[in-house]
Amino acid sequence: MQSLNPDPKAQYTSIYGALKKIIRTEGFWRPLRGLNVMMMGAGPAHAMYFACYENMKRTLNVVFHHQGNSHLANGIAGSMATLLHDAVMNPAEVVKQRMQMYNSPHRSALSCIRTVWRTEGLRAFYRSYTTQLTMNIPFQSIHFITYEFLQEQVNPHRGYNPQSHIISGGLAGALAAAATTPLDVCKTLLNTQENMALNLANISGRLSGMANAFRTVYRLNGLPGYFKGMQARVVYQMPSTAISWSVYEFFKYFLTKHKLETRAPY
Repeated sequence: MQSLNPDPKAQYTSIYGALKKIIRTEGFWRPLRGLNVMMMGAGPAHAMYFACYENMKRTLNVVFHHQGNSHLANGIAGSMATLLHDAVMNPAEVVKQRMQMYNSPHRSALSCIRTVWRTEGLRAFYRSYTTQLTMNIPFQSIHFITYEFLQEQVNPHRGYNPQSHIISGGLAGALAAAATTPLDVCKTLLNTQENMALNLANISGRLSGMANAFRTVYRLNGLPGYFKGMQARVVYQMPSTAISWSVYEFFKYFLTKHKLETRAPY
C-alpha cells in the first residue's frame, strides 16, 4: 500500500481489499513472504533492544536523580536501544520488502540476499539505515514514553498484570505508528528502489538519502503520499507491540520470580 507508483494489478484501496486481491492473484501464502528472514533477525534484535532499554533506563534514572520513572530517561533509553535493534533488523527489512513487492523476481530470502549483494553491494542493506533511525528513534521514544505513562496510570505498582501490558503496549504502538508513517513511506522507497516510481521522477541509478526520498514522495504523490498505508501500519503495530510487551513482561516476571525462589533459604 506504500508503493508510490504501483503496477495497475497491485493498486489497493483498503487493508481487506489488498489482502483479498493478493491472495486471489498471487496465492494464499504470498502475504507471508519474508517471514523467515524477519524471524531470523527478530530474536537477536529484540534481545539487544530490551536489554539495552532496561539498563539505560535504570542508569539514567539514577543520573537524573529521579525517584520514579523519568519520561526523559525512558525516551533516551528507547532511542539508544533502537540503534542496536536497527543495526540487525535493517538488512532483514530490506530483504523482506523486496520479496513482498508485487511481481518480485526473488523466490527466496537467500536468493534475494545474493542478488542484492552481487548487484548493489553491502551498502544496499543499509541504504535506509539513517532513515530507519530517523523514523525509529521518534517512534521508540513515543512508544516507550507512552507505554511507561500508561503503566503508571493503569498499573501504578508495576506488578505483573497481563491485561495492562497488552492495553498499554497496543495503544503505545498505535500512537507511535501513526506519528511516524511519513518516515516509513520514505524508508520503504529507499529499501525497495521502486523502479516505476524512480522512472516517473526521472531518477537514474539508485535513490539514497532521506532528503531525496522525502522530495521524491512529495513530487509523485504530494502530501497524501506521506500517509500511504497508515491504517495498515497502525493495525499491524497494535498487536505487534501488545504481544511484544506482554511476552517480555511475562518472562521478566517469570525469570525474576525464579531467581528469587532459588535464592530463598530452605
